Amino acid sequence: MSSSPTLSPAPPAGAPTAPTPAALGELARAVAGRPDRWRPAVRFDAAARFHTRLEVTGGHEVWLLTWLPGQGTEIHDHGGAAGAFTVVAGVLTERAFPASGGAPRARELAAGGLRSFGPRYVHEVVNAGTEPAVSIHAYAPALAAMSYYAELPGGGLRPVRTDPVTD
Repeated sequence: MSSSPTLSPAPPAGAPTAPTPAALGELARAVAGRPDRWRPAVRFDAAARFHTRLEVTGGHEVWLLTWLPGQGTEIHDHGGAAGAFTVVAGVLTERAFPASGGAPRARELAAGGLRSFGPRYVHEVVNAGTEPAVSIHAYAPALAAMSYYAELPGGGLRPVRTDPVTD
């Protein structure tokens, strides 16, 4: 028997209006279209994915992530933040996990590919290719914590831990 993930809470009712997933996608694409803003920050680390916050405002934040072949995330949510990411180099593979349980949906995102999502989204991302990859991510509100999950037989998820997000 599989269980649905216990997701981080959605933002409370009455909270200030945050950018929509579509607007975050536009933001990620806009930043990606300005390599002068992110290219100087690109670093690759054989021990772990490299990430750095490029921008933070009262309403959103933007991150740069780099991925060597084989590097990826654990299954995670974004602590109630909506988000989007676009690939600017290489190819990333995403597996998204439905809130109702069941099998995850996999898709490849090549350079120019974009994925936008709401505040209760659970996924994992990996560079399954042979070339390094670079991606730009936008979140609203800024990430405060992320929860991580283990995949159960049959496609359900079990919460593992929640970590604060730090630079």
